[in-house]
Amino acid sequence: MRDAQNSFTRRNVLTGSGLDRLSAVEEEVIPVLYVEDATRAVTWYERLGFRKQWEHQFEPGFPLFVSVARGRIRLYLSEHKGDARPNTLIHLNVNDIDAVSEEFQLPVDEEGLAGRECDLEDPDGNRLRVATPRS
Repeated sequence: MRDAQNSFTRRNVLTGSGLDRLSAVEEEVIPVLYVEDATRAVTWYERLGFRKQWEHQFEPGFPLFVSVARGRIRLYLSEHKGDARPNTLIHLNVNDIDAVSEEFQLPVDEEGLAGRECDLEDPDGNRLRVATPRS
């Protein structure tokens, strides 16, 4: 009986009314990008409208782990070599691709799959496909 009750409880947490209890936490995915120099990376991402939220470092001289956000979009930038692969590709939807195009002096691809888009590469080789989706 106890095993059946535990099974029901676990299942109920993941389905039905259990999801209502979990909805108090806003679910999200936060990509982790590998960067050689977090300070340099933060400065670059600020050009895209991101702002540093916090940083963590176990001890002076150890790698940095930084959170940057742009509205509800958040990225983690990590100097820890095992946290993420170099040359990661992420898609970023924004309201105004023309502002991004102007800031980075890049043409807008009017026929992009995700909408009107620009392809960017950060100083560490991570690739960003920045787009304004078509209506």
